[in-house]
Amino acid sequence: MTPSVTMRNFLKVHPDDDMLVALISHSCGDTVQVNGQSLTLIEDIPAKHKVILRDVEAGDHLTMYGITVARANRQLRAGQLLTVNNVTHATDQPIKSDNVVSWQPPDVSRWQNRTFLGYPRDGHRAGTRNYWVVIPMVFCENRNLKVMREAMIKELGYAVGDGYQQFTRSLVQNYQNGSEAPQILETTFELPHDRQHQPRVFPHVDGVKFLTHEGGCGEAYSDSGNLCGLLAGYVVHPNVAGATVLSLGCQKAQLKDLEQQIHVRDPNFNKPLLIFEQQQMPSEQSLISEAIKQTFAGLIQADRLRREPVPLDQLVVGMECGGSDGFSGISANPAVGHCSDLVVALGGTVILSEFPELAGCENELAGRCATDKTAARFLQLMQDYEKRLVLEGNGFDSNPSPGNIRDGLITDAIKSAGAAKKGGRSPVVDVLDYPEPVRQPGLNLLCTPGGDVESTSAMAGSGANVMFFTTGLGTPTGNPVCPVLKISSNTELAEKLPDLIDGNAGEIVKGDKTITEIGEQFLELLIRTASGEHQTCAERLGQDDFIPWKRSLTF
Repeated sequence: MTPSVTMRNFLKVHPDDDMLVALISHSCGDTVQVNGQSLTLIEDIPAKHKVILRDVEAGDHLTMYGITVARANRQLRAGQLLTVNNVTHATDQPIKSDNVVSWQPPDVSRWQNRTFLGYPRDGHRAGTRNYWVVIPMVFCENRNLKVMREAMIKELGYAVGDGYQQFTRSLVQNYQNGSEAPQILETTFELPHDRQHQPRVFPHVDGVKFLTHEGGCGEAYSDSGNLCGLLAGYVVHPNVAGATVLSLGCQKAQLKDLEQQIHVRDPNFNKPLLIFEQQQMPSEQSLISEAIKQTFAGLIQADRLRREPVPLDQLVVGMECGGSDGFSGISANPAVGHCSDLVVALGGTVILSEFPELAGCENELAGRCATDKTAARFLQLMQDYEKRLVLEGNGFDSNPSPGNIRDGLITDAIKSAGAAKKGGRSPVVDVLDYPEPVRQPGLNLLCTPGGDVESTSAMAGSGANVMFFTTGLGTPTGNPVCPVLKISSNTELAEKLPDLIDGNAGEIVKGDKTITEIGEQFLELLIRTASGEHQTCAERLGQDDFIPWKRSLTF
């Protein structure tokens, strides 16, 4: 007797799709009932992977999410597993839309009078954290930042990971007491759950963040200019109380360019800004000691700030995905997408980035743009980006990683169609080129690469004061100034890596909860995080990832 399975074990995302997503693994010979028709699997179908619903010829286009996501490179039979060997990336050609935007906002009456506890910043967007940042204008100053960090972080009570130092200390003691390598390798360790940190000297300052990078010189002037814009975004960021800047002096990223970019973003900028140029100082000692002294004085001032109730329209939420799997586009991404719509309906701001992971969705997103001008800018930025990739011998189709492919994301268009769900359904009010700041509430598209850290770094620089980061495989990624909420697409990951995951959308896959229910839960998690009531896993780990995007060739 042929085994039979129900559609609850598979998902057809859109009525017009040519494929099903396997929610659990299935064996060759299993039969699926689809719209009254029987489909017999002619291969094993692993969980998260896709099975084709109809016979196709080589060259035929295949759809998922209702759009073209692949092209068959050989004849395929219904019930066959789709892989990188039998399909390739394909999309519909981008066209200019008439931009007839129709959107019914979700009901947000239960949150209409809610607030979060934030830090008002002189008429600008409120912060969800209260940090001090130390930034270099050029990589030559990275060493000085590291010296400052080693001198300040532990003494101020911001050090994390002391348990590992204790572990190393125990290994040293064992070795000095005569243990050889085999005995050392048998040593067990468990990180204490109740690690006691030194009390903070400044309890109302969430941390001092040191943003080292590899730019500022030896690169195109355009990249140095973009770096100044990105750093300015961090200086004026609502989560930042003040900044210390170290400059060498002769680099391409000049202080005057940073100050100009700060003025562009905030003409009335009045935060403490401490600037030190090494080539104008008598010694390294004078540079670092003066920088530490003045930063300490700035922290005294920053510690006077207190959280206050702030309307939810002050939320600026970045949307990111990384380590994605075959469930990301049907659970975590649509759930944070619904949360995105709730934020927009409440008057807040959402940033959707990673343009390589919007390939294939150009028509849908252009059609959601509020104006023809906005749509045209989006399509132009996408086309210009891909042209640069092609000149370097690549293309958007090179985006999926080995981990993505292993877990069912076999073309960039499949990955992109799922990734775009993080932006919900609201109209696109603005399109930003890197590293432009957000200018208006609503859904904004920001041109960034698909690299997780370049993208999260850029969204924070554009003004995101909290982020969602969906993942199916797991990632520790965080940001120096913006809390990053890690959302799992599947329950197995949430249970396996609880130290990395803040929220779980896996109940959607199992059918226990709906996208709407989980999206509403994520809005509550967002409010608690913005209020400082929830510290993200990345914050607890001290995961401060920061990588500026270099768009040009290095000299």
